[in-house]
Amino acid sequence: MNHPSHDDGLFEHCPWLFAGQASERQRAAQVQRQKRLFTGDGEVRLGEDCFVAETAAVYPDVLHLGDRSYIAAQAYVTGEIRTGADCTVNPFTVVRGTVTLGDGVRIGAHTSLLAFNHGSAPGLPVHRQPVTSRGITIGDDVWIGSHVVVVDGVTIGDHCVIGAGAVVTKDLPAWTVAAGDPARRIRDRREPRGAKRSPGGEAARTRRAAGTDAETAWPAGRGAPARAGWSAGVDASAGGGRSAEPGALAEALSAFAESARAQATDLLDRSWRPDTGRYADRPGTEPTVRAHCDAVEIADLLLGGVPPHLTAPEHVARLRESQDPATGLVPEYGAPAPLPGPAGLPDGDCAYHVLCVGYALDLLGSSFAHPVHAVRTTTADRLVRHLGELPWTDRAWHSGAWVDSWATAAHWNLRAGGEAAAPGALEALFGWLHTHADPWTGMWGSPTRESGRLQMVNGYYRLTRGSFAQFGLPVPYPERVIDTVLDHARDPRHFTPGRENACNVLDVIHPLWLCARQTTHRGEEARAWAASQLSAALGRWHPGRGFGFGPTSDGTGPGREPGLQGTEMWLAIIWLLADVLGLSDVLGYRPRGIHRPEPAPPAERP
Repeated sequence: MNHPSHDDGLFEHCPWLFAGQASERQRAAQVQRQKRLFTGDGEVRLGEDCFVAETAAVYPDVLHLGDRSYIAAQAYVTGEIRTGADCTVNPFTVVRGTVTLGDGVRIGAHTSLLAFNHGSAPGLPVHRQPVTSRGITIGDDVWIGSHVVVVDGVTIGDHCVIGAGAVVTKDLPAWTVAAGDPARRIRDRREPRGAKRSPGGEAARTRRAAGTDAETAWPAGRGAPARAGWSAGVDASAGGGRSAEPGALAEALSAFAESARAQATDLLDRSWRPDTGRYADRPGTEPTVRAHCDAVEIADLLLGGVPPHLTAPEHVARLRESQDPATGLVPEYGAPAPLPGPAGLPDGDCAYHVLCVGYALDLLGSSFAHPVHAVRTTTADRLVRHLGELPWTDRAWHSGAWVDSWATAAHWNLRAGGEAAAPGALEALFGWLHTHADPWTGMWGSPTRESGRLQMVNGYYRLTRGSFAQFGLPVPYPERVIDTVLDHARDPRHFTPGRENACNVLDVIHPLWLCARQTTHRGEEARAWAASQLSAALGRWHPGRGFGFGPTSDGTGPGREPGLQGTEMWLAIIWLLADVLGLSDVLGYRPRGIHRPEPAPPAERP
């Protein structure tokens, strides 16, 4: 610009020039301007290199400006305003109510973010109506054009662009380019301008924007489906049909728990093989180590005791004897002792047996007979090297499951009174996880074209179950995790009637439950999803036989036939769904094994 820098009005209207062109006098005046904000009634925090125009009307209850953010001339700012770094409130902009901006949000001149509303009941004049505020949330890297209006309750996802003059009345998912009154999606920002639209019309484009189209999988953003309450219907594509009222759900939960307890012995009987003295998942299948552990978990949940086919000492003896004393690993029945992997744990059944046998013994008041030596000897450098070599890009579930098993083995080693692994290895695990979590999704790994976010979300559950949840540590980026999980839960490839299975539902509800310990972000949507899934889950019980695991896309797994694995998993899922809704006490049971909600007990040092 050619205007002289001694013209104070220049920086009032073009504050982006202030840092490079302002004189010492002008800088001193800005310091005084900011000091006056600090002496007001509101809570004010200003980052480095912020600018607030002298002519801006700024009367906040809370004002937190991130580094290099500014409020330009004639802006009107009240309420609770929090911004990330590099945010701009340009001339004549109005920002009122509870407004949260991410990093790099650019708001054009004459735009209004109005995060409050008046009631409109007919029996009272408007000026006497109560004022309500749900707040406005805007993600990172968002450009809002001039003369835009954003109304209360709206969430705008990361990387969105809102055209001039738009009126935004509903949530916009990440990467949306929107315009109009009311604002409507025009395209995905990542699509080239003028790109030919794929067939399927607006419905297909909407699915693609949500990351649920069969041909495309995009990283999650902060976009939210329409908010739903208890009485609101839930679209079938969100899984499970309509949700019930809380009173009806509580009655259904109570009736289910009573029936399940009455039938628990029968469903355990059908999986007991007297000829081998072992448990199989269901009739017609071979006995497995996991089936024995599932039987122990089910008996603890529904009977408050042990499976009746053996005494507690007999259960303990059989499970402890299954451990290979040299490696501390547990092979499948009839399989040779496993060899340690490159960082202690190999792939295969023995990795999961670290979880299921360890927790079954814990429920029985016992523990492994030996440390898990294969993990006990793992050094930090070997562990970090192996973490970097895991197939996070296309097999995030496999990678997360390996972390789950390794961390659980380390936990059992600590519980036994020894060291988790070689010095520094456990710390290296959490350090690697924190530094490699994707800040856009909160997860590890990437979506795939074939299955969308399935691998990433399912891997997240396994990884966090054995690490952060088991050790009682907060997860990184919990709000982003919730965004990613709720977007995934709308993918019709995995969440339409007849397609849900225990793994996929568990791997959504556990992250939602876990992250809710740290944030209330999108809690109403999480509860609506839980209500719809809970209604559907209760209807999957087979009298006297329990739950089937459910269908899988590749035909693997236990399938739809009721068995111990499906029953153990769905019992835990139902508890988590009910707990999100505040109804878990109705069930009269609480998972204490693999799916326990609390962190595992700490080690007892000698």
